[in-house]
Amino acid sequence: MSLPSSKHLVVFGAGYVGGEVARQAIARGFRVTALTRNHTTARALAEAGVTVIVDDLAADTWHTHAALRDGADCVLNCVSSGGGGPEGYRRSYVDGMKSVLAWASGVTAGTIVYTGSTSVYPQDGGVRVTEEDSIEEVRTVGNPLVEAEDLLLASGAGARRFVLRLAGIYGPGRHYLVDQLREGRGEVAGLGGHRLNLIHRDDIAGAIWAAFTAPASVDGGVFNVADDGAAPKAEVAEFLATKLGLPAPRFTGEPAQGRRRVTPDRVIANDKIKRVLGWQPVYPSYREGYAAILGA
Repeated sequence: MSLPSSKHLVVFGAGYVGGEVARQAIARGFRVTALTRNHTTARALAEAGVTVIVDDLAADTWHTHAALRDGADCVLNCVSSGGGGPEGYRRSYVDGMKSVLAWASGVTAGTIVYTGSTSVYPQDGGVRVTEEDSIEEVRTVGNPLVEAEDLLLASGAGARRFVLRLAGIYGPGRHYLVDQLREGRGEVAGLGGHRLNLIHRDDIAGAIWAAFTAPASVDGGVFNVADDGAAPKAEVAEFLATKLGLPAPRFTGEPAQGRRRVTPDRVIANDKIKRVLGWQPVYPSYREGYAAILGA
């Protein structure tokens, strides 16, 4: 299913990923409206031709904005927490999703895509994780990311609804592991033996477009978005250290800053999105992705 260039895309949370999709949509000839809380982001998007609304997603003040009254052909909820601890997460993901669905239920909305996270999976121990694996353990403790998924999938808003669970995001301007190595501390958080599941920003954008343009026979669903190259974190760090001319780092065994626990060891499977949506990563592993970043 292709989308005519006259279509309208609305992006909620037009930051690192959402902003890139907004820019790509403009290049494709779309009319694009984006909501963000960040005034700097708003200026950059406006310069790119995006109609920008600066507001809090969790509020309802933006619902009556002139650019949104006629709905949208494509809706992307790509919000991030924006800090603020547990309450900030809940306001961004749960209250934000409620606000999006309240708006979408009152207008004509086409495909709705929500970018969640593979962090909703509790599985550990090196197992391979698919969309069929249970997240009930996480759901029962009131995880905001899971609640946002459940709200979307249970709603009647939009013509169809997709949840894209993203692995660890990296790309131009966002390469925490590279930054750690360059800063010369000689230490990296976590455990070197745990597999690192990654996805390049541009491949996330590709997955979002794959959902928007999916055949009419695909009635939404949940899809993992990860590359093909899950590898031990030590392998990735040593690869980068070699590229940067630095010694291999030591691993602290402690969670990264801002995390409550070390990221579990598992392999996030991407078979379903390839099979159902025909998506293929441009950067199939960290090698290709980081080589492009370091080359730039």
